[in-house]
Amino acid sequence: MANNAGFKKASKISVGILYGGRSGEHDVSLCSAASVISALDRGKYKVTAIGIDRYGRWYVQEKPEIVSDKDFGRKMALKKSGMWLVNHFEKNNKLHLYNIKDMNKEVVVDVVIPVLHGTFGEDGTLQGLLELAMVPYVGADVAGSAVGMDKDIAKRLLKEAGIPVVPSITVNKQIWRENAKIIMKETPAKLGLPLFVKPVCAGSSVGVKKVKKKESLAEAMDFAFQFDTRVMIEKAIDCREIECAVLGNEKPAGSVLGEIIPNHEFYSYEAKYIDPNGAALKIPAEINKALAEKIRKIAVEGYMKLGCSSMARVDFFLDKKTNKFYLNEINTLPGFTSVSMYPKLWEATGIQYSDLWDKLISLAFDRHKKKLEIKTESV
Repeated sequence: MANNAGFKKASKISVGILYGGRSGEHDVSLCSAASVISALDRGKYKVTAIGIDRYGRWYVQEKPEIVSDKDFGRKMALKKSGMWLVNHFEKNNKLHLYNIKDMNKEVVVDVVIPVLHGTFGEDGTLQGLLELAMVPYVGADVAGSAVGMDKDIAKRLLKEAGIPVVPSITVNKQIWRENAKIIMKETPAKLGLPLFVKPVCAGSSVGVKKVKKKESLAEAMDFAFQFDTRVMIEKAIDCREIECAVLGNEKPAGSVLGEIIPNHEFYSYEAKYIDPNGAALKIPAEINKALAEKIRKIAVEGYMKLGCSSMARVDFFLDKKTNKFYLNEINTLPGFTSVSMYPKLWEATGIQYSDLWDKLISLAFDRHKKKLEIKTESV
């Protein structure tokens, strides 16, 4: 019998799941968190759930609980207990949280999985905090997150790289207030009808409306401005919605393609999350092999051109008449609910849900190690 004396069992990696947040996608995040926490292998990871409320306050969950929800099926509860301080001055590459109402209570995590969608979670702000904390985290870094979230900047960079994007214009709130009548007259003439109106920095189709007549443009603009200070007006394409999941840092790979087939007029927030019959997911998408490979290649190219790392879901529009495709947007923290496309695409490509998280955590440590090698002093 082998003698195991002197061998120490490898300790589990402590993973902090951040969810909730100050975003219109707060509830979606709670739903994604429930799926992620359920999927992580407890034999490998010690999991700590950290909820962020709608005001930005952090709460370590003493007893993480998944509860039923009438809209989402199930979601992570977010219990507001204690007063937690995030300490980013501990230079040992771990995230430290202290309950200042109980100074003996400290929580330390080795790596963070931000399961936050939209504003203050997916836009680089949280990633900046984690960089200051010198802690590894899953998902794109500050630059990739900020660019991926900003539809206007992303489109301009993609266009510069020769990647096709849908024609659009972007308007800030002040310009809209001063020139609403001119914009209502000139935009339909330039882009045609129908149009899509959407906040520049929002996801999950929050704030999006389809405009079929120019008289409806003002209402759609005012609605979108509730969610951002800039709004994009985009030409509507009669299209199929094709998606590709991308995974990796310096050498990313793309998954098989999937297709979203909405049963609503477009793939709205309600179709994505509320209506159980809002859309069908077809994996793999029925596209001829040559075109599918081209879209897959462009998905990876767009991912790299926007400085993404770790993961992203890349969404395309495929014109039903011409078969011309457009890169619509890149989602650097895609949904991870039980019906989300990103994990389903990798499952169809050959990576199971729990194995996918092993790879993402490994990528987080790998990127962090390389960043630590960067000199921060000139001598």
